[in-house]
Amino acid sequence: MSDFKESGFMYGLAVFVIAFVVAESVFFMVKAWKRGKELGLSKETMKNAVLSSVLFTIAPALSILTTVIVLASALGLVLPWIRLSVVGNLAYETVASETMLNVFGSSLSTEITDPKQFGAVAWVMTVGMVFGLILVPLMCKTIQSKVGKAVNKNEKTTKAADIVSAAAFIGIIAAFIARAIYGKTPDGVGDAGVMSVCTLVTAVIVSLVLETLCEKFSLKKLQPFAMPLSMFAAMGMAVLLNQILPEQVSALTWWG
Repeated sequence: MSDFKESGFMYGLAVFVIAFVVAESVFFMVKAWKRGKELGLSKETMKNAVLSSVLFTIAPALSILTTVIVLASALGLVLPWIRLSVVGNLAYETVASETMLNVFGSSLSTEITDPKQFGAVAWVMTVGMVFGLILVPLMCKTIQSKVGKAVNKNEKTTKAADIVSAAAFIGIIAAFIARAIYGKTPDGVGDAGVMSVCTLVTAVIVSLVLETLCEKFSLKKLQPFAMPLSMFAAMGMAVLLNQILPEQVSALTWWG
């Protein structure tokens, strides 16, 4: 039986969704170009804006490509391709899919072969992100104004807001680190082991090296590429170690 995750229907759905996204992007680009002319902007200025925008999207695109590769082992190529062509990111997509797979006693390191599990994961990934699209236009302006007033009242409030923001970001990073080191599902099975720790360490080292180089030599253009390059380096290390280490070492996990 053919793989339902990469069936003709799934590819057709992907083509439809991506064609819609591209058409929408072209539509607004044309409208923006016309509006620029109405405002008296020169062609050279608008061309520079387009070029800088294209260059700015390269780093996020690498991160998206990496996320698709990470999710493809369990979900196939098409669903991650659809999800990340519309809206999504590494932090949300992996957490949403991994959480749902843990309910079934599985993980992203195991290919999904049950259509019901695949459907459940697809629904969780999609519905979870829909709330953001609904709430942002309805409530973002009000929340932002309230937060802005509270933050600007005094220096202590501003510092508290900075601490909370930093703590939230650190919490997300800590969750990924814990998953790589501990990686245990509710049924006592997990995929944390030699490979997960080695890829984690590689990503951290490469990221620190790149950040240090950016700061020391003022390489501001390199900063957006630090994360995707670290991820690619980690995946490359996983491939290398899988080839050179004995199978009993590379396949060693703490659980299961």
